[in-house]
Amino acid sequence: MADKKKKRVDFDKLRKTVRTGVRMQDNVINATPYFLEQNKKQALGERRVGLGVMGLHDLLIYCETEYGSQEGNELVDKIFETIATEAYQASIELAKEKGSFPFLVGETEADTNRLRKAFTETGYMQKMPEAIRQQILEHGIRNSHLLTVAPTGSTGTMVGVSTGLEPYFSFSYYRSGRLGKFIEVKADILQEYLNNNPNADPENLPKWFISAMDLKAEAHADVQCVIQRWVDSSISKTVNAPKGYSVEQVEKVYERLYKGGAKGGTVYVDGSRDAQVLTLKAEENSMDDVEFDKVPHQQPRVVLVDTISDLRSTDVTIGNEVGNTCPVCRKGKVKEIGGCNTCTNCGAQLKCGL
Repeated sequence: MADKKKKRVDFDKLRKTVRTGVRMQDNVINATPYFLEQNKKQALGERRVGLGVMGLHDLLIYCETEYGSQEGNELVDKIFETIATEAYQASIELAKEKGSFPFLVGETEADTNRLRKAFTETGYMQKMPEAIRQQILEHGIRNSHLLTVAPTGSTGTMVGVSTGLEPYFSFSYYRSGRLGKFIEVKADILQEYLNNNPNADPENLPKWFISAMDLKAEAHADVQCVIQRWVDSSISKTVNAPKGYSVEQVEKVYERLYKGGAKGGTVYVDGSRDAQVLTLKAEENSMDDVEFDKVPHQQPRVVLVDTISDLRSTDVTIGNEVGNTCPVCRKGKVKEIGGCNTCTNCGAQLKCGL
């Protein structure tokens, strides 16, 4: 959605894509096989869809705008306002063509009007433009919900963009290879910038190349609240906090999320668990030697550790259930510790029942 030459958002392309996405997702509801009648009744009754995003940080970088800044939040607000209003307009047009979602249709015209009025008076709809609300009163709407922001961890990583609405954790990271060594990899967008700017200093990048750990926790929370304003479902966002963040500071972040209108939130304090997937240092393929306390925050690095070793023919049950052999280290046993299925050897938390 970026016009790279003009360094701005291509809003016309965004609107067209949203309209197409809403129609496509609405079609998916009918194309889906439902194995339980209750699921079919609910899905077809509310016709809920969840149009989302990934690569938001890439878009801001192409626009040379810093994630989490006032300027960045103003642009993010405009982006998600466009997505929301266009999605709802598209759903109204679908209602004219195919009818409203059945749960919005009463037995009589008076019942239908009452349901439409109640729909437009919900907290989210009261913040939508008046023109959208009036059209719903007149024509109805095809889908009960239209928007969300999923984490897109796998798909975002697969196509080489920032995941969901998150900022990049780091623009340079290390991946363990088949030879057992860590290979430094630069994020696609950073490599693209360096290719286009051969005189640029990789150690002194423009301010819009800000990473998750460089942002204040409050900035993380504020971005989520700006986006939640325009999203009718919940969204996925992690507020990254530095080591040593106190319980009271975490409490204040959750209060900030609540007061800002977020439907939920996650605060992750760096180093708060015995083992974590993303770290800021490259070592050999042994996590025992990683000294987290000596990791510099100025030049963050990510370690993606290959934890799955070759599975030989064996009669040992390897899995994440209690009593199994740990699939990560293949040495410890899985036991329930503090509500989570946890390896007794490496401490990996494999399944949480909380």
